[in-house]
Amino acid sequence: MTIAPTLHRYLAAENIDYAEIPHPLTMSSARTAQACHVSGDHLAKAVVLRHDGGYMLAVVPASHHLNLPDLKERLGEDLAMANESEISRLFADCAPGAVPAVGRCYGLDLIVDDSIQAQPEVYIEAGDHETLLQLTHAQFARLTASAPHGRFSVHD
Repeated sequence: MTIAPTLHRYLAAENIDYAEIPHPLTMSSARTAQACHVSGDHLAKAVVLRHDGGYMLAVVPASHHLNLPDLKERLGEDLAMANESEISRLFADCAPGAVPAVGRCYGLDLIVDDSIQAQPEVYIEAGDHETLLQLTHAQFARLTASAPHGRFSVHD
């Protein structure tokens, strides 16, 4: 598997430039960052959440974990982590657990943690466990331009 077809089409349609970085099979964003010799602060991890009868993505650095109480304070109490079957349904062309930090192409809203937004370059999952996409700050900012931002993660 390489880039998820939905993601690939979306990035092409939006004229987003990126570099593909192949890496050995990994099963966590922290291990992916290590395998690619990339700071976990630069790797955008997507957390799938249930919200207001639908779904959304919270994007945080791989070196952080989501502070759900902080996010609930901002978005309301009707917020919970999605389960694996929900995630598999939403990201049918992605390997389980390899959710790209891009919501629009999957019909999902985003909220982006300020700490990932501040990075000079950002890496995202490509939809498998063996490929990262490297984006400049400007390209990532274009992908997340309409998304609200805030502080809702804690460094591990």
